Amino acid sequence: MKLAQIRKLLDAEVLSGMEWLDREVKSACGSDLMSDVLAFTNEQALLLTGLTNIQVIRTAEMSDLAGIMFVRGKRPGPEVIAMAKEMGIPLLLTERQMYEACGILYRDGLAGCSPKEETLCCQIKE
Repeated sequence: MKLAQIRKLLDAEVLSGMEWLDREVKSACGSDLMSDVLAFTNEQALLLTGLTNIQVIRTAEMSDLAGIMFVRGKRPGPEVIAMAKEMGIPLLLTERQMYEACGILYRDGLAGCSPKEETLCCQIKE
């Protein structure tokens, strides 16, 4: 699923990285614990989070994430947006709650980041 499609599904605002909306997203992870993101996400995943600090950007870079979706209308500060631009990480913002946003993406076919999800998605697609 492309970031552009995710943007439409979640009625999201693009905070930075409009030029990267054609980026492919292979899975999604909803978390406010960056240690879980580091431990459980896959490359090219979308992180949905309510955290808006610099650590989110650093975690996204280390995990090779496709982008970050801030939920609950949480807006990061200018220094966070500037760092994301510098690192090539698209940032989006939705007013939806994390549970709802994750549910919409899952319903529309985007897998979660757990090994169990990968197995289930492969079985469904076959």
